[in-house]
Amino acid sequence: MPFLNKTSPKSIPITPVDTATLQKWLKKQSQSRKNWIAAAGFTAAAGSLLTLPDENGAVERVLFGVPEKKRAEGTLYIYAGLPAQLQDNAAGYYIDQRLTRADATQICIGWALGCYRFDRYRKNDKNYARLIWPASADKKTVEATIEAVTLVRDLVNTPANDMGPAELAAAAKKLAASFKNARVTVITGEDLLKKNYPAIYEVGKGSPRKPRLIDIRWGNPKHPRVALVGKGVCFDTGGLDLKNSSGMLLMKKDMGGAAHVFGLAQMIMAHKLPVHLRVLVPAVENSTGGNSYRPGDIIKTRKGLSVEVGNTDAEGRLVLADALAEASSEKPALIVDFATLTGAARIALGPDLPAMFCNNGRIAGALLKSAQRVEDPLWRMPLWQPYKAWLNSKIADSNNVSPNSFAGASVAALFLEKFVDADIPWVHIDTFAWNPSAKPGRPEGGEALGLRAVFDMIQRTFGKK
Repeated sequence: MPFLNKTSPKSIPITPVDTATLQKWLKKQSQSRKNWIAAAGFTAAAGSLLTLPDENGAVERVLFGVPEKKRAEGTLYIYAGLPAQLQDNAAGYYIDQRLTRADATQICIGWALGCYRFDRYRKNDKNYARLIWPASADKKTVEATIEAVTLVRDLVNTPANDMGPAELAAAAKKLAASFKNARVTVITGEDLLKKNYPAIYEVGKGSPRKPRLIDIRWGNPKHPRVALVGKGVCFDTGGLDLKNSSGMLLMKKDMGGAAHVFGLAQMIMAHKLPVHLRVLVPAVENSTGGNSYRPGDIIKTRKGLSVEVGNTDAEGRLVLADALAEASSEKPALIVDFATLTGAARIALGPDLPAMFCNNGRIAGALLKSAQRVEDPLWRMPLWQPYKAWLNSKIADSNNVSPNSFAGASVAALFLEKFVDADIPWVHIDTFAWNPSAKPGRPEGGEALGLRAVFDMIQRTFGKK
């Protein structure tokens, strides 16, 4: 963590100012300092900074431009660019302003996100500036959040040659080993058929890397049950409905849903929330081979519904179907699934804004409030029931795709809804799990989108805040 516990005489203050407060601050300064700031052209534009020297030329203070309070940027990423911009100082930097608990916590999360680096394959020797913990910051929340986001980013950024179904299962075991009473079971290969997870097996059988169902349990069985389900397609060629080369370039991230539920589980366990947690991840590689499932095949599912395969590139919803059916079998108080499921969601909402579907208005409302509160946006999309007819099949209980290209994200969600008991509150998040370009605190690559919002909602619904 890029934080220090206390200030020293050599710690450097960061003074946040907007265009209005800069003028008030300048009135208290010497004429020579006013001249220095004027010569530098510093106007407190949001994101700008100016280092002020002492009489010996050493950095005495940093002026940092922040948005005016009446604007809606929030606080999470305001300071995220500073760790890379400022020179590392052994005594650290501190924010010379009284902060609320919420603002201090968000600023610290943003600062730490600005220090993230994925250096598994290429060494990164950059030193990032460290921040003195603000007195009002919630350290536990900051630390748990950063560990979770780092886990998500690292898993998604790892290429498929090093992140197949077996490696995803190993990541689950490593996660569980960090928490008392967490345990993992893994069903592998043809045992999936014996245990009645046929859809997971069918999607993954075409790869030499055996499909798996990863199952993590943690918590007191007397507490409310919360089930998390994550799409773990470690690489998606499209199957026999083969993607083109450009369509495969980011398919290492198709296990982003699994990464998200691992990160969310980490936060829940770190905070010791009073829930009985279950995490289900169908881990497969959608590959091509003589044993691959085919367009037109009829496959069974754990729920007993038969599915006609209209397209093998709509594999994520098939593996999720078995996992959601199993999650429903224990009648949890809440099911949340994360999946990099459809390009249609990205076309509609872009890369930053996950599509959220929910069958319960109270839970949906609480989640949207949490998303706004922690600056982790989601956008609710409709489970428009008339579109369910587009999934009809003449020879099976359902098709896995629609014959048209309309409302692709909603149609995919309606397919998943078939495998969730109607009386169980259920949230489906269709996330991109990726930053296509770099911004402060958000480097290009794997990203946790919707994670913090869901945690906040679960914490407020089942825990104590």
